[in-house]
Amino acid sequence: MIAKKTSIIAHIDMNAFFASVEQRNNPSLRGRPVAVCGTGKRTIISAASYEAKAYGVKTGMPPGQALKICPGLILVTGSGRKYIDTSAKIMALFKNFSPTVEVASIDEAFLDLTTSAAPSFHEAKKTARCIKEAVLYETGLTCSVGIACNKLLAKLGSDLQKPDGLVIITPEESAALLETLPVGKLCGIGPSTTAVLRLMGIRTCGQLGKYPLYLLRRRFGALGEKLHLMGLGLDYSPVIPLERSPKAKSFGHSVTLSRDTSDIGLLSGYLLQLSQAVGRRLRADAACGSVLTLMVRYTDFSITSRQKKLYTPVSHSLDIFNIARDILLNLKPHLPVRLLGVTLSGINRTEQLSLFSMENKRYAVQQVMDDINNRYGDKTVRWGAAAGSTPCRIPVLSLCTVKQ
Repeated sequence: MIAKKTSIIAHIDMNAFFASVEQRNNPSLRGRPVAVCGTGKRTIISAASYEAKAYGVKTGMPPGQALKICPGLILVTGSGRKYIDTSAKIMALFKNFSPTVEVASIDEAFLDLTTSAAPSFHEAKKTARCIKEAVLYETGLTCSVGIACNKLLAKLGSDLQKPDGLVIITPEESAALLETLPVGKLCGIGPSTTAVLRLMGIRTCGQLGKYPLYLLRRRFGALGEKLHLMGLGLDYSPVIPLERSPKAKSFGHSVTLSRDTSDIGLLSGYLLQLSQAVGRRLRADAACGSVLTLMVRYTDFSITSRQKKLYTPVSHSLDIFNIARDILLNLKPHLPVRLLGVTLSGINRTEQLSLFSMENKRYAVQQVMDDINNRYGDKTVRWGAAAGSTPCRIPVLSLCTVKQ
């Protein structure tokens, strides 16, 4: 019998990515507590430098709270384009070391380092050092690397020594490590699951792996079997490169309003922004959707969701807007609205051309808008009502200033 070859997977995680990019671009921020956030009263911290984390500043924290625990904190407005460009450069660099790269998020990826010959963790460690040096040289940023026989343990390894760490977990070492490792350290076991496991007397991965499987199934259903495997350090999911990743089954966007409101005109403007964002993603994927879901969160944080099945799949932003707005009007919000969300599912990727020339011209105009926004920025060209409070049904086109 031929023994199955051990996989060698690396997980690479950029350290405090957004904040590190800001510190790299602005030398005066280096070595100082920095937090990246948006604009407006309801923005939250999206990333914090390690200097800020030392004070307890965390992702998701309101800036006011962060400033109280770290008075010297420097708040920086985030720049999506800057982070995306840097991320694209990093992901392209990874492909020099492995043909199989799975982008897990904007600042992390899995690499399959299993060679065609007998795999070696020693060789993988040398490769990881080369990757870290290349990232630092090309971008001026550091990263943490975890190497193991599967994605679960590789992700764990990259989290164990931050920043700028390199941890290898061999199959022989994994059992001893997991025996006393708190279950919450594993990616995929969040605070709520950790709390339930604690009530069951499970605090470590070792305890989780030894716990009767039927009891885990009884309490967690299908998740129980996954938790059992995680406790044993087992993960059979492959590294899937972008070109082989499954197509999206839905496209959605949501927005927290700058202030709670019941004004249908203002809500329509937000819906139009969301519809344009959802439609643009649909069209970029040559897709259309036949089920539209509108989600509304009110000022008391209660949520209402309404869904409408469409006879004809849509991808045009105005079609999405008109359907979403009809749902909103029929909903008759009973409280001021805090958040709106629009999602298209029932995805169809078979393009259908209209027999009517006016309809084709309408889509041609939308395509021109997409092309301009792709080149000059998301909101260079938009439907006029998105910027105002007029509850119009058919928005007019608005051309914003193009930044040269």
